[in-house]
Amino acid sequence: MVRKIIKIDEEKCNGCGICASACHEGAIDIVNGKAKLVRENFCDGFGDCLPGCPTGAISFEEREAPAYDEAAVKAAHGCPGSRFMTLKSGNQKENDLSQDMISRMSTHPSRLMQWPCQIKLLPTQADFYNGAKLLVAADCTAYAYANMHEEFMKGKVTMIGCPKLDDGDYTEKLTEIISNNDIVSVTIVRMEVPCCGGLQRAAENAIKNSGKFLPWQVVTISRNGEVLD
Repeated sequence: MVRKIIKIDEEKCNGCGICASACHEGAIDIVNGKAKLVRENFCDGFGDCLPGCPTGAISFEEREAPAYDEAAVKAAHGCPGSRFMTLKSGNQKENDLSQDMISRMSTHPSRLMQWPCQIKLLPTQADFYNGAKLLVAADCTAYAYANMHEEFMKGKVTMIGCPKLDDGDYTEKLTEIISNNDIVSVTIVRMEVPCCGGLQRAAENAIKNSGKFLPWQVVTISRNGEVLD
């Protein structure tokens, strides 16, 4: 159908992410430092993203596009905080950042590359999976192991979960992600406690079920924060 939909001028876009935050439907992601309309059927054409754009990169256009799918929006984004987004990596070169941004950066920047990071909330297909190294980690590992960001998360798409607290099994979801995307490796980081075995088994079975030959490893963290193997 022909309808009103937003248009993003990537030449003008500075990747600030204001539009992605303003879009309650989750139609916009930040991809490679630029705003991108990645889900046309999620765009309602109301333009909540327009007023906040500091560079005037967003406008309306009328063109052929999928109809707005309210049911799909509700199913995928019942919680606004679960909207998919590629994040600017903490290893970004300083000359790509403003002086103000540099001054506000922590000396230990976050290495999280995408949002969301909970296995249950992650999509089965997304741009941030292209050529990705996956980190499948138990929730508690980030609290037990002090250098989680630098040693394990850096350069990887991070996926976290707790098989004891989450309902169901992760195997099917992880299988879809590995099967349908260009995944290059998988690292599993678990705690030494027995319940973390469910996370490890799900990831291992997903790799096998995908039919792909991928390099993978399992790292176990002790309760006092030591790497056991």
